Amino acid sequence: MLRRFNIAALTAMTLAAAMPAVAQDSKWPTHAITIVGGFPTGAGTDLYTRKLGQGLTETLGVPIVAENRTGAGGNVASDLVARAAPDGYTFLFGTAGTHAINAELYKKSLSFDVWNDFTHIALLGDVPNVLLINPKKHPDIKTCKDLLELARKNPGKMNYSSTGNGASGHLAGALFTQMAKVNIVHVPYRGQGPAMTALLSGEVDFFFNQSAASIAAVNSGQVRALGVTVSKPIEALPGVPTVAEGCGLPGYESSTWYGLFGPAKLPADIQKRMSDAVIKEISKPEFKRWLIDTQGITPPADPSPAAFERVHKADIARWAEVVKMSGAKVD
Repeated sequence: MLRRFNIAALTAMTLAAAMPAVAQDSKWPTHAITIVGGFPTGAGTDLYTRKLGQGLTETLGVPIVAENRTGAGGNVASDLVARAAPDGYTFLFGTAGTHAINAELYKKSLSFDVWNDFTHIALLGDVPNVLLINPKKHPDIKTCKDLLELARKNPGKMNYSSTGNGASGHLAGALFTQMAKVNIVHVPYRGQGPAMTALLSGEVDFFFNQSAASIAAVNSGQVRALGVTVSKPIEALPGVPTVAEGCGLPGYESSTWYGLFGPAKLPADIQKRMSDAVIKEISKPEFKRWLIDTQGITPPADPSPAAFERVHKADIARWAEVVKMSGAKVD
């Protein structure tokens, strides 16, 4: 019996020593970490990545590299990370667009699974769109109700720009026109820059643009903000009501989120350590103020991986319905 006990004990010790994750991952990180984004330099995702990277560099002791791989509504970047080694050196700055809207929009052609091919690290914030008009083209439109009154008098003659078919601004506009029961034409552009240029040049009547890219233009007077697409006004745009309130559309809400993902099968201890580092950074008062004041982003009440999973799962279903309602097609 003693001999059997010794063999069992030796076997247990051998198995424990063979466990690779804890022993190998305890050294992580040893070199630079890359956070891949799917949108251009200067976009809200890019600005957030670089700001977050500054704090993570100090916390983790290695450089954080922001790398933008644009194309297909963020799918190029997502595919790259989905295929990356789960070693803790490649992460994805994802959005509700890349990981909920695109699941329906690119249903036939998506090369990755928005749920199963990723590891949730942290929820990074709630991102509203802002309903913008050009005050030079429409000097008499002071409120959203003014806009709707004009649209109802001119069915099919007004239009709005978006950053592309199925983009969050397009879906915000589609929901807006559906709830308001107005006939307004959608005009998709290739990205935020051309869509904003179309508004400023008078090619279109309004534009649902993300808050981070809207604040400076609103403050300079280039555009007028008529409403934000979240349930409460945002501090970065004082005096601007919600679309639900300002347009008389109870229940209207069309916000998205930012979140950090790793590839699937990321070791649990790396997931936890990266999550802890990210949450530590975004929970700092000065970081929260940066989000609120300069980006118009609401910091997450619960940024944990578990909370992120709940939000993500619910949004896959929610946005699938909005995409179907909008008629947006890419495939």
